[in-house]
Amino acid sequence: MPGSSGDRQEVRQEAVGRLEFILAGGHMTDSTGKTAQLTIDGKTIDLPVLSGTEGPDVIDVGKLTSEGYFTYDPGFVSTASCDSDITYIDGGAGVLLHRGYPIEQLAEQSDHLELCYLLLNGDLPNREEKDRFVNTIKHHTMVHEQLVQLFRGFRRDAHPMAIMCGVTGALSAFYHDSLDIDDFHHRVVTAHRLIAKMPTLAAMSYKYSQGQPFMYPRNDLDYAENFLHMMFATPCADYEVNPVIARAMDRIFLLHADHEQNASTSTVRLAGSTGANPFACIAAGIAALWGPAHGGANEAVLNMLAEIGDEKNIDKYVKKAKDKDDPFRIMGFGHRVYKNYDPRAKVMQQTCHEVLGELGVEDDPILKMAQRLEKIALEDEYFVEKKLYPNVDFYSGIILKAIGIPTEMFTVIFATGRTPGWIAHWNEMISGPYKIGRPRQLYRGATKRDYVPLDRR
Repeated sequence: MPGSSGDRQEVRQEAVGRLEFILAGGHMTDSTGKTAQLTIDGKTIDLPVLSGTEGPDVIDVGKLTSEGYFTYDPGFVSTASCDSDITYIDGGAGVLLHRGYPIEQLAEQSDHLELCYLLLNGDLPNREEKDRFVNTIKHHTMVHEQLVQLFRGFRRDAHPMAIMCGVTGALSAFYHDSLDIDDFHHRVVTAHRLIAKMPTLAAMSYKYSQGQPFMYPRNDLDYAENFLHMMFATPCADYEVNPVIARAMDRIFLLHADHEQNASTSTVRLAGSTGANPFACIAAGIAALWGPAHGGANEAVLNMLAEIGDEKNIDKYVKKAKDKDDPFRIMGFGHRVYKNYDPRAKVMQQTCHEVLGELGVEDDPILKMAQRLEKIALEDEYFVEKKLYPNVDFYSGIILKAIGIPTEMFTVIFATGRTPGWIAHWNEMISGPYKIGRPRQLYRGATKRDYVPLDRR
């Protein structure tokens, strides 16, 4: 299967003159001149208040440890573990900015690879820079031929995410010529390789589960077109890429590219803080993304629709969802961060209807149920009052289902789209001063006790 024969030459070429990749570490937040005071047992501790370019001020609790205390924050919902220049979210206002650019503008006017460049470099490319970047990604899409043997070690019915965790981490065994995380040029090459090869690995995981031969990537196709080609073409029948479907696929990648310090991105940073190689760090991110509460949400949407079974059952299940004592929940509505309409969902909603119209699949029972649920969520007082708007996972699941992609591949596609964000955050951390991640705990176990010999227990 796809093997990059000129990898060492690629490294030399990238090391000579590819200087636009200049990601520096995040800027330190500025002091506001204000302090917060914490009083414990009559002792007052002054804590500096810091401010970023957007969002609320934050209290720097770093000095608490020297005072004999640390904070307790399960889920880190009130704790900033780093500062970053990459992505800003205002969940209350429904705002998502990548390097300052609104996601709506990027989704409408840009494309996935241009967003990749923006996340990695901090600014949008000019024409020459974009052409060079796109060309580089296209010529890194092949993976080492020996990876075929690794795929054959998995069962045919293995979940594609299990395969992705394994083969992504294994890339470090094939591309060890660029694993020096302190070398600027090594980080450049590794970033390009990961962005380019992830769709290839994703398509290979699908083909393997189907018992079909792997399809080589084609340099004459763009990023989304190439992915669809590798997914659906066979040696005996080419796949004609529909431009509406390709645009939808590109938007799915783009809208999932980064989302600030979520569980998988934080996992990538935590793994990276140990000095682990970037392939291992991205594999750790894939593992975290696999969880149904994170990357599995769009898969859960289709599973929920399958449980409902028929459009005539929707009212019954909506009633169950409103019952706080009933465990059933309608998936794909609301978001932990957004207390307003997810800005990505607005774009995905439009794309969803474009795809359904292009494919003429409005009569599909699953999709009809989804459209009915969407209407209820936007109009029903219960959902509107609780701001349970359809989110990006709801619409992306419907689109992928309409395209013909099986539900077990949904999270793999999420991982493919999220890869540039993971890399950008990893590189931002590695490029500046950083500390190994070491969360604390509130210990609630037994106090010190003496060992009791076995014959006395």
